[in-house]
Amino acid sequence: MIIGKEGFDFKFNTDACKECEGNCCIGESGYIWVSPMEIREIAKFLNIDEEIFKNRFLYKVGYKYSIKERPYKNGYACIFFENGCKIYPVRPKQCRTFPFWDYFKDKKHLKELLNECPGIILEDEE
Repeated sequence: MIIGKEGFDFKFNTDACKECEGNCCIGESGYIWVSPMEIREIAKFLNIDEEIFKNRFLYKVGYKYSIKERPYKNGYACIFFENGCKIYPVRPKQCRTFPFWDYFKDKKHLKELLNECPGIILEDEE
């Protein structure tokens, strides 16, 4: 399915995810933010206590939490990425909304996105 979103100069072919190696889950280190509600949902999905989940899988950055990463190939991977997302049904909003992040509204970041995501279709390629 090809989807677009107002304010973005590209569309996204969701079928490309089937052939991708999880590029949006691996690469450079970064933050994978989770809200308190997402923490509850993921902990419930994993069938573990929220505090155990926080201690084992998250780290605190100021007042926020980010999912831990692990070394992977020549970079890092989300701790829940292992031949696909292990928490896909309850993945954080940050993951669900990729590639439609405000960061990619700026045309100077499109090359980065094109290198990362094989599902990106530029408006002029349609």
